[in-house]
Amino acid sequence: MGQVKALIRRKLRRIPPHEENFLNIYPMMDMMTILLVFLIMQFATESAKFVQSEELQIPYSASLDPVQEAVTIQISATNILVNGQHVVDLRNGQVDPADKQGGSTSFLISRLHTKMQEHRDRLKAIERIDPRNRPFRGDVQIIADYRTPFRTLSEVMYTLGQAEFNVMRFVVLKRPES
Repeated sequence: MGQVKALIRRKLRRIPPHEENFLNIYPMMDMMTILLVFLIMQFATESAKFVQSEELQIPYSASLDPVQEAVTIQISATNILVNGQHVVDLRNGQVDPADKQGGSTSFLISRLHTKMQEHRDRLKAIERIDPRNRPFRGDVQIIADYRTPFRTLSEVMYTLGQAEFNVMRFVVLKRPES
């Protein structure tokens, strides 16, 4: 019996161990993470895209600064848009007191503040993934109708500041050469 067991052991040693064939998914996961960061950064912000209409007439300027990528706030006579999405309705260019935290004397526009906090959190998440590529600086560009009341601009700017968007740029049209 001992000889049979020894013979079996010798035969088993000659057979190579069973090799498992599998796909190593870690490099694939790394690649997908990089692609995800790239796609998020591509769709995170857009440059200023707007269409002038009767409700939105952009002022002219002699400024030569180029438009930079940032979260876009568009203020027309009837509403406020964030990156093209409707956030707040305006009446005669002014924010309804019901949309403000604290009523008519307040400067904080509640729904705009909530929307901007969402954008801030998203941009900070992108920064955590790859801080070298797109650090959060709080950039925002404001596209406002030239007839927008100063009070409305002040309320929007205050709300943006409360949501940590402190670098504000106004989009203007280049003055036509005459």
